[in-house]
Amino acid sequence: MTPTPSDALVFFGATGDLAHKKIFPALQAMLKRGDLNVPVIGVAKAGWTLEQLLGRARESLETQGGGVDGPVFDKLSSLLRYVDGDYRDPATFDLLRRALGAAERPLHYLAIPQSLFSTVVEQLGRSGCARGGRIVAEKPFGRDLASARALNRALLAVFPEPAVFRIDHYLGKEPVQNLLYFRFSNAFFEPIWNRNYVDSVQITMAESFGVEGRGSFYDQTGAVRDVFENHLLQVTACLAMNAPSSGHPETLGDEKARLLEAIAPLDPKSVVRGQFRGYRNEPGVAADSRVETFAAAKLQIDNARWEGVPFYIRAGKCLAVTCTEVLVVFKAPPGSAFGERIEQPNYVRFRLGPDVAIALGVRSKTPGEAMVGHEVELLATQGIGDEMDAYERLLADAMNGDGTLFAREDAVEAEWRIVAPILSSTTPPYEYQPGTWGPAEADRLMDGSGPWHEPQPAPPRRSS
Repeated sequence: MTPTPSDALVFFGATGDLAHKKIFPALQAMLKRGDLNVPVIGVAKAGWTLEQLLGRARESLETQGGGVDGPVFDKLSSLLRYVDGDYRDPATFDLLRRALGAAERPLHYLAIPQSLFSTVVEQLGRSGCARGGRIVAEKPFGRDLASARALNRALLAVFPEPAVFRIDHYLGKEPVQNLLYFRFSNAFFEPIWNRNYVDSVQITMAESFGVEGRGSFYDQTGAVRDVFENHLLQVTACLAMNAPSSGHPETLGDEKARLLEAIAPLDPKSVVRGQFRGYRNEPGVAADSRVETFAAAKLQIDNARWEGVPFYIRAGKCLAVTCTEVLVVFKAPPGSAFGERIEQPNYVRFRLGPDVAIALGVRSKTPGEAMVGHEVELLATQGIGDEMDAYERLLADAMNGDGTLFAREDAVEAEWRIVAPILSSTTPPYEYQPGTWGPAEADRLMDGSGPWHEPQPAPPRRSS
């Protein structure tokens, strides 16, 4: 059965940074597409009026949303409501219940610190605002396995699992979805997508910038919690999972969870942590901080498809370029019919951002009498950016009850289990120079699989 769409949208943290940067632009985009025509209720403790929230929305669209579309903003203004109050005060939720009016299936978006999740969810249940509704929880979902389980218990005490949407905006990106589609819609992949033909897999998520004024937050988080536990493991699941039996969200979720559960907990000896030089001078960062701004690891997947194939993943700030790229390297042919020594085996390269590409590395004969060849990269697709922002897509999906692009309870807990052995590390991270590919110590993880792949910078955007 097709789920019934939500008939109201409530977002907590309406005056906060996430609403300013992402939610208001997503709302304008949804209105432009005709995907939003229900009351939108912002909730915050700021002492604001509705007029002040509308001013904040206008400022958001001017600076973050590509400009204000007059007629669309008028429509948003007609839909927008505001409830001001303390999340710990039951009166706030009584006001929310009245603001919902006749709505029977509201979607509640928690754009607030996770320390407030349990309080808000309990109040939603007590006030009746949760009845028939759905809830979206922002990442990070917990700080470790125990806290993730505690958050799950709090959410599931009020909302059933199909009504809980744990957001990881990376899953809403078009290139990540294209990775899944490309894998399972092309018959030539399946026979070779396994340990018999694949030599190794590398996933790099690099950022050329630092913490950008978020030192206090980052020093409580680090690279493992910020992107390793969620983005990189979700990409690994999309890359390595078995084909789902259908496109239904549950079957897709089953295969992702099954793959994540097959990944062995990280061995600290197979992990290298780094910190860029100058990080401790950032505002909000402790002078003796041991928080990692770079992490690299070797994963092992204990199933029949991938047994023995190393998966190398890394992420970091102040690296050489900003990009996310996957490289699947195939085994070299057992022998060359033409007596050549092949330096570069075949590969598949998925560029997931900021530009988008899927490329195949093959060999082609060099013109001439000799039977010698050279490497050629065949581009299956190439482009720049997303047509639809990830938050717009995910918000629309949550409103429609489609959980395909959201993380399920069992998957989240499996991810925390994988990184658990390295969360409490007290070993000082290796220092690395900004603008490089991280500490040289990460090279020891490669075990003869060749050097780390170094993605190239994104091509310049063409002027229109």
